[in-house]
Amino acid sequence: MKRQIFWALLIGLAVTAGLAGIKALQIRTLIAQARNLPPPTEAVAVFEVREESWPRLWTAVGSVRPVRGVRVTSELPGVIREICFEPGAEVGEGAILVRLDISTEQAELREAEARAELARLERERIRALFEAHTVSQAELDGAEAAWKEAEARVAAIRATIAKKTVCAPFAGRLGIREVHVGQYLQAGAPIVSLQALDPVYVEFALPQQAVPQIRPGLTVEVTTDAHPGRTFRGALTAMDPDLDPVTRSLRLQATVPNPDGALRPGMYVQATVVLPEADTVRVVPAPAVLHAPYGDSVFVVEPATNDAPDALMVRQQFVKLGRRRGDFVSVTAGLQPGQKVVSAGVFRLRNGMRVTVTDFPTPEPSLNPRPADG
Repeated sequence: MKRQIFWALLIGLAVTAGLAGIKALQIRTLIAQARNLPPPTEAVAVFEVREESWPRLWTAVGSVRPVRGVRVTSELPGVIREICFEPGAEVGEGAILVRLDISTEQAELREAEARAELARLERERIRALFEAHTVSQAELDGAEAAWKEAEARVAAIRATIAKKTVCAPFAGRLGIREVHVGQYLQAGAPIVSLQALDPVYVEFALPQQAVPQIRPGLTVEVTTDAHPGRTFRGALTAMDPDLDPVTRSLRLQATVPNPDGALRPGMYVQATVVLPEADTVRVVPAPAVLHAPYGDSVFVVEPATNDAPDALMVRQQFVKLGRRRGDFVSVTAGLQPGQKVVSAGVFRLRNGMRVTVTDFPTPEPSLNPRPADG
């Protein structure tokens, strides 16, 4: 019995040893094959760092304001008898917009004119008597004063009648009508918006660091998402002498030609002040930068060490960024002109990884990108 157990154990150990030897041989074979395989590579697009001349810019968010814009109102109350404009129409200076009822004032005017005529005749009679030394100077002065008072009353009623014809104070474009015929119009109640749209003001603010560089006459470029791809150019025409004590910002105003009325009062815009000086900067595409809490970096493409002559690898390089413009960002430290960096897909890379440069077409970065679906 013991002999049978012994032989069973011996056979089991022999089988186990054989299987272990076979498995070890397989593992050694796989390790040898892995050593002979080339390291994994990643196909990347590259961009050569270059120097460009960028104008110095100050950019801020602003609003469009009319050079002249009012909500037309009536100075006097009254009932509307006639509306003489169409909403949205262009009108000239002095164009009649609304006529109020003046029947009462016309009756008062006729009465006042009759009294003024009577006062004039009375003055003439007393003047003749004064020249004949029949009446005193005081009676002549009283007649003169009564005549002037009657004439003033006539002038006042005529002024009231004139004010009940509401006219456009300047040429511009009308808005939506806010009144109706037969409506009793209170003094100061709005009738219609009137805006002069060419030119327009663009108001914005810049931080106090810009004060030494800003002066009237500088070029201002205005863009808005209402007109993508279009740039409106004007000039800086006014600036406040003081800064806002809360935000420490300087309020500025630019005058921008607007012949087609594309810019409307109240519109949100982006205003850029272009300084006459320019800076020489090193630029890379914005997608080439890997942003992280510990700093910004790029992957520089370099020849691989101890490898084939044409093999390439990437080295992570920390950089200091400057201004952005379009699809590009300037690098103030960390790169030199002529170095090649990975321009897209940097999140797939790690330091020292082998790469190959792909010739697959990629979107070309631009200083003024205009997306097709923008």
